Amino acid sequence: MLHIIEPAIFGAVQGLAEFLPISSSGHLLLLHSVTHFSVGDDLTFDVALHAGTLLALVLYFWRDLWNILVAWLKSFRHWNIKEDANQRLAWLLVLASVPGAIAGVLLEKTADTAFRSPLLVGIVLIIAGVVLWIADRYNEQRDDMDKLGWGKALLIGVAQAIALIPGVSRSGATITLGRFLKLKRDAAAKFSFLMSAPILLGAVAKKMYDLRHVTVTSTQRWDFVVGIIVAAVVGFLAIRVLLRYISNHSYAVFMWYRVVLGVITIAVVLIAR
Repeated sequence: MLHIIEPAIFGAVQGLAEFLPISSSGHLLLLHSVTHFSVGDDLTFDVALHAGTLLALVLYFWRDLWNILVAWLKSFRHWNIKEDANQRLAWLLVLASVPGAIAGVLLEKTADTAFRSPLLVGIVLIIAGVVLWIADRYNEQRDDMDKLGWGKALLIGVAQAIALIPGVSRSGATITLGRFLKLKRDAAAKFSFLMSAPILLGAVAKKMYDLRHVTVTSTQRWDFVVGIIVAAVVGFLAIRVLLRYISNHSYAVFMWYRVVLGVITIAVVLIAR
């Protein structure tokens, strides 16, 4: 039973923290340090859980993603980004994905080693949380996604690249930049979710390719299956809850959560030394 409970907990944390601006990588790193649960390589299991959140994303936004994909493919035959909103959005998402893809390739080794520190996670949780609060508190809700230009999309993509540091949060960084650019709360969140699709797909595909010759036991295989399914279910619910919540509330609650967790993490690390 323990082999089901532990991967289920990791899957639930991944599904919740991937879409809420609280950092899934930071939470998983802290969870590994507390539970000592491991399926071979911790990072491999964590990336595999992204398959669950990718599934959640596709299920929730399947109509949007389908329309965007069709428009993107159509653009190769008939370029019409001025009049076709989906074509324009598709290429904005492609552009926004470039910085993250480049950073992922160049900083993969660093992200796997130097960045995986509970103390660093604690510090970054606090800093990024405060920056999110400032962006949300002091910028008006003015623009929808159709007001995004190429430069703004690229800036949000750079923010996504910074999220390689555990504790930053991919959704948190992109939503923060979106709010600094005066996107409405729901528009910033939706663009963040849509632009995560190619990044999640790329990360999962690369990890599957890297593991093509790796043999896993039947127990480990079930760990992956349970974790991915739970991540998908919780991730789907997290998207729905967040989009409904921010329609009437600010992101302040996430800032307070990050600050409290960051302070606790730093205190535990320092006391343990």
